[in-house]
Amino acid sequence: MQVIITAVGPDNRGLADPIVHSLTDLGANIAEIQMYDHDAESVFSMLMRVELPNDQFENVQPTVDRISKETGLSIRAWSPDIEGRKPRIAICCTFRPETPTAILEAINNGTIQAEASVLISNRSKLEHLGAKYDVPWRLIADEEGNPDDEKLISICDEFEVDYVVLARYMRVLPASSCWKYAGGRIINLHHGLLPSFPGIRPYHDANDARMLTYGATCHFIVPELDAGNQTINQSTYSVPPGTSLEEIIREGQSKNEPACLVEGVRRVIDGEVQLHFNKVVATK
Repeated sequence: MQVIITAVGPDNRGLADPIVHSLTDLGANIAEIQMYDHDAESVFSMLMRVELPNDQFENVQPTVDRISKETGLSIRAWSPDIEGRKPRIAICCTFRPETPTAILEAINNGTIQAEASVLISNRSKLEHLGAKYDVPWRLIADEEGNPDDEKLISICDEFEVDYVVLARYMRVLPASSCWKYAGGRIINLHHGLLPSFPGIRPYHDANDARMLTYGATCHFIVPELDAGNQTINQSTYSVPPGTSLEEIIREGQSKNEPACLVEGVRRVIDGEVQLHFNKVVATK
């Protein structure tokens, strides 16, 4: 079975060795390993993807817990191959209701074979979605909307989340959060076509470029913002010349963005794609 190990914490010598050796002692075959030393912040980040005998998986968590205590690293072990339960999703949102609602509806109607475990937001506007869909709601920010990123990760740990879906969550996750749930576990909806229109105003930028085709991009998150090489799904729509920017945005937000995100999340949940060395590969 495939197991992904992530480790983040204070930089020091010899942090990778005990993780690597402990997993290989359990019979793991290393398929991917990435390590980053952020010297300016004195932060160490590591991702390791291994193939492990099924009967050894129960020994992984006690092993990484021991190493975490010895090194001070925040270490997580996760597998997409656990049988007997649906994948658990955390849905992060801010103001726009269309995309989180689309994910919740797709889960309810069986398009996405997963469980909506928790709704997380840095604003209270969409709290009603929790009550409507009977999903726990967690607010993680102050009155100005500044999120507590460690609290977000803590909530995902609490609910044993498999995938984090950023459904127009209008805050940038810090690199440390990205690495804690690295390996294709964070899925984002960008409301523009990447790599052509990154940033926070892709509709406006495309309109300024006199585009007649607009779109959205569902992609895996890596620390580089909207890097563009992790695309899971893109969907587009065309408009006639002279269409107002307001109508373009309305069409995108109400129809195209939700459809793009639902199909992207479905592909991940159904195991059709995965992230390997920060690039999306088809598995079927």
